[in-house]
Parts: sequence; C-alpha cells; structure tokens
Amino acid sequence: MTQIRLTTPLTDADVEKLRIGQQVLISGLIYTGRDAAHKRMVDLIKAGKVNELPFDPKGQIIYYVGPSPTKPGRVVGSCGPTTSYRMDPYAPELYKLGLKASIGKGKRSPEVIEAMKKYKGVYFAAIGGAAALIAKSIKSAKVIAYPDLGAEAVHEFVVEDFPMVVVNDTLGGDLYQEGIKIYAVK
Repeated sequence: MTQIRLTTPLTDADVEKLRIGQQVLISGLIYTGRDAAHKRMVDLIKAGKVNELPFDPKGQIIYYVGPSPTKPGRVVGSCGPTTSYRMDPYAPELYKLGLKASIGKGKRSPEVIEAMKKYKGVYFAAIGGAAALIAKSIKSAKVIAYPDLGAEAVHEFVVEDFPMVVVNDTLGGDLYQEGIKIYAVK
C-alpha cells in the first residue's frame, strides 16, 4: 500500500480522500492535548471564548500524548499515544471548530465518529509500542499552553513524516469494526 503524505494545515479535500487502513505520513505542525487540556479548551468554547484557545483548531491535528521527559540532546521524550476515548466527551466541539484529525489509540465513540462525518474529520492511530520511533519524527517541540499540567500541557510539534494509520474516515468507516468482521468466525 502506498503511503499518503500530507502537510498541515489540512483541508476538507485532504481528509475526504482518506480511507480506513491507509498509511499516512504527516509533516508540519501538530498540537498535543490530553484530558485536562481538552476540558479547559472546551470550557473556553462553551463560554464563548474561542479566541482564547491555545491554537486555532481549523485545519489542525491534535495528538493525544503526554511526552516523557526530554533527555539531553533530544527534541522531546518518548511520545506514545494515549487512549483516545478519554477525549471523546470533548472531541466533537473541536471537530465542529474545524479540527481535521486526532491521533491516539483505541476506538472512538459513536458521537465522535458522527462529528467526524458531519465536520469532515478523521482519526489516526499512532503506532503503538513505538514511542521512541515516533519521537524521531518530531523536529521541534514547545509548550504553548497550560504548563501547569506538566507533560499534559499543550505542545506544538513540528513533525516530518509522522507515521500513522487511518482508523476512522469522513464516511464513517471504522478500521476496528472492519477488523472484527474480517477475523470473525462464521
């Protein structure tokens, strides 16, 4: 299978052509955020303070990660994905504002899958168990919001050929469900 190369920010056209199971390499800016950061961002959205968000979600990607401490001579520590369902209560609000993709591990709720269909977004799975390999794709990293959250602060990463797989696409496709069908005993 051919790897698809994309550069952020993403457009509707970029994500509409993606299908579950495709391998994607992302270059450009991506942002990080976990539970506490998502809660803060969605609280701002609900309070009508969208202009106070740490970044404009339109066309962007958010990676569900809390990087481990950075070792000397490195850009960032290991960056393995965290379980995505913990962000499911917040994700639809970000997709509504134009977020084009999220990256994590594990399946998404029906509400998040519906938001991806409605607002033209996708969900990528990062390669589990390859946190050190993923970190090599990160060329620079800086905290841009909520430093009090430590590793869970919002970071801005500059990435090159950041590897992932499409798990949910804009048509509602779900790689986890398709995998179950393929291997189900009949």
